[in-house]
Amino acid sequence: MRFDIITIFPQFFGGPLDYGIVRRARETRLVEACIHDLRDFTHDGHRTVDDRPFGGGEGMVMKPEPLFDAVETLLGKKAPHSPAAGREQPTEIASPVTAIVLLSASGKIFRQEMARRLAKLERIVLICGRYEGVDERVAQHLATDEISIGDFVLSGGELPAAMIVEAVTRLIPGALGNEDSTVNESFSEPPAGPNQAPQAGPLAAPSSELGQTSRVPGISRRGVLDYPHYTRPQSFRGWDVPEMLMSGNHEEIRRWRREKAFEKTRRNRPDLLGVGE
Repeated sequence: MRFDIITIFPQFFGGPLDYGIVRRARETRLVEACIHDLRDFTHDGHRTVDDRPFGGGEGMVMKPEPLFDAVETLLGKKAPHSPAAGREQPTEIASPVTAIVLLSASGKIFRQEMARRLAKLERIVLICGRYEGVDERVAQHLATDEISIGDFVLSGGELPAAMIVEAVTRLIPGALGNEDSTVNESFSEPPAGPNQAPQAGPLAAPSSELGQTSRVPGISRRGVLDYPHYTRPQSFRGWDVPEMLMSGNHEEIRRWRREKAFEKTRRNRPDLLGVGE
């Protein structure tokens, strides 16, 4: 298993990946963890990775170009340059054994079944968001998964990325000294049987898991995820910033953003709207 972590703080991972199960798995070559500075994939003198969002709003938004360039360079493939038929269409850059994960407060909640799915792959690229959010075209046309680790406020995706690396690593055969450890623990799949109830530990029913203020990328506000963000360029590979954000009509922009926030909530976190998953 290979992990590629894209971040603006590469030094952050000098600690979390050098201890415990992850360290032992790296030493025994069960996993490889490579850290990549996003600024190395910029093309301007200031190594710019963010810009102001169209339509106004607080904070800065991470630009699409460096993130696309980083992932494409790592995987040796180009993402599509024309609009897809919808978010349901899989990204063309990832193979069946590769996942491109955007760490986003507007993503689907990371649970043990997701860790098990990722552990069956050969390569996982983790994109660490920062600032007010990430240009929505990264989520729509580059990432295979948009993942949140819970309903709380963080400043970026570095800690979530480290958590996912460990959660996935410990499920790789040989990573633990006792393989039964992944069977008899919280969130593990219980043995099949007529009287066997699903296992759940003290963290099985956290009170709402990754919520949002306007300070952090996509965190939910009163049960609704954040609206999509867009920044320059206005047109990127055939995907244009929605015209509404260019209108200058702030009342209509607010209405559009609320509608899109509900759409994203229904798609990624229907449980927040009380309609089930």
